[in-house]
Amino acid sequence: MKHRFATTSFLVALAFLCRASDDFPWKARLTNERKQVLDHVRAESLKGHLWFIASDLLEGRGTPSRGLDLAAEYIAAQFRRDGLEPAGDDDYFQTTTMTGRGSAEPQKVRNVIGILRGSDPKLRDTYVMVTAHYDHLGIRKRQDVDTIYNGANDDGSGTVSVLELAEAISSLKVRPKRSIVFMTFFGEERGELGSAYYGRHPVVPLANTIADVNLEQVGRTDDSEGPRVGAASMTGYDYSQVGEIFAAAGKAVGVGVQKHPRFSDAFFSRSDNQAIAYFGVPAHTICTAFTYPDYHQPGDHREKVDYTNMAKVDKMVALGLLMIADSPAIPMWNESNPKTAAYVKAWKAGHPQASKP
Repeated sequence: MKHRFATTSFLVALAFLCRASDDFPWKARLTNERKQVLDHVRAESLKGHLWFIASDLLEGRGTPSRGLDLAAEYIAAQFRRDGLEPAGDDDYFQTTTMTGRGSAEPQKVRNVIGILRGSDPKLRDTYVMVTAHYDHLGIRKRQDVDTIYNGANDDGSGTVSVLELAEAISSLKVRPKRSIVFMTFFGEERGELGSAYYGRHPVVPLANTIADVNLEQVGRTDDSEGPRVGAASMTGYDYSQVGEIFAAAGKAVGVGVQKHPRFSDAFFSRSDNQAIAYFGVPAHTICTAFTYPDYHQPGDHREKVDYTNMAKVDKMVALGLLMIADSPAIPMWNESNPKTAAYVKAWKAGHPQASKP
């Protein structure tokens, strides 16, 4: 207990020191070690993962379903291969139960969680999260035909990106200073159920969790507004300093990270980052296309994904994660933006030292 409070006070002190500084404390330095991490992110590997996650065998990964369970086992197997520390109540699984559609039956549902423990004695008990939801809409009947909603982009692309980032970052000889939590959620399509459950039952202290980077729809470039190549958007871009950090990371690797004039704020509450931000953690979703043909339709298939571009976006995400994980500074909410008031209040409630003069 003492250690937790000491860590929180340390974070708060650093935050206010950095906020008072004119210098941007997160530098997009492409060291040899970081270049090696980025080189580990490969389009072929992403395609290999997604070819399974978005296959008909998984029957659209409805919550709950056998297909969702198969996906969870696959994700856990990759975390185990990468040497991540299991962080659930059942190995890599954080388990709970819920009732399935059309059924009165202790169906089990699971978040899948692995931790890459940090290397710095003072910072390793602080955490950066990278998340995605691994569920989709399952099998539904349309015009008397049972149809599989494979959800390759939504959110198979985010799920396999978490897997690829875990493999890439765990390849470092010297781990990042902070610990990184890699997590995939169940039930986003049914109302952010998995992320909300995690927020109520965190496996690491939320007071020591400094950011969540959630990945959604990072695979398709056929945006309804026009092609989106070499570009990404962030929800709530100017709600916290996280937007600036990933814009800097994107500039270093040739990916533009912008605020979408209509969707960045509107979509902040439409993915799992919202459930984490509710508890005061600066949490945002990165996506390539907010809307695209066959969104939430059976046609969201794996062959429509631009794997080369997805790899490029994931390299940007990898660099941004390392920038946060290696810095003594922590990202702060933008208190001058009235849309952040509830999140700032929650953050201060979890960091009482922040309210002291």
